[in-house]
Amino acid sequence: MAPLPPPRIVIASHNEEGKSVFSRDTEAPLFGPFGLNSGQFTTLFTTDSEPASNTGELPSLITTTIPRPGPKGSYFGTSDMPPGAESPFHRTVTVDYMVVLKGEIVARLDDGVEKTIKEGEMMVQMGTIHSWLNKSDKWCRMLFVMLPAEKVVMKDGKVLDEAFFPVKHAGV
Repeated sequence: MAPLPPPRIVIASHNEEGKSVFSRDTEAPLFGPFGLNSGQFTTLFTTDSEPASNTGELPSLITTTIPRPGPKGSYFGTSDMPPGAESPFHRTVTVDYMVVLKGEIVARLDDGVEKTIKEGEMMVQMGTIHSWLNKSDKWCRMLFVMLPAEKVVMKDGKVLDEAFFPVKHAGV
């Protein structure tokens, strides 16, 4: 099955006279850091401050790193997973709002518990160790908004840092 086409992003902002204009209407380039049979990312929009600025240059659409918001910014983008693909288990120090736009995806936690998130359904991920697995025979496209968050601090004072683990197969 062919990959999904690059997502189109339309951005409305202001011109130099303060008039509302469509300042961008383009396809966002895909970035596949884990190889052809794994997920692909797009960066649709980023901010680097809070509150965000509505003036100035638009951010680049070029994605050459794993998506993350800046320490006071935001990340808005997609992740496409081909049939049978799985992501490495990982934890980001973020709050992630995710919507499945196409297909379905299995969200897995580090204890092996799984939930299937279907087209049109949403998930909020709060700094947990998790992985994505596409068990279907169709591509899945997820839309993400990622915001920086405080690190999780356990009752005993242990701090849960960002983490990245190799792909675990069968039995997690």
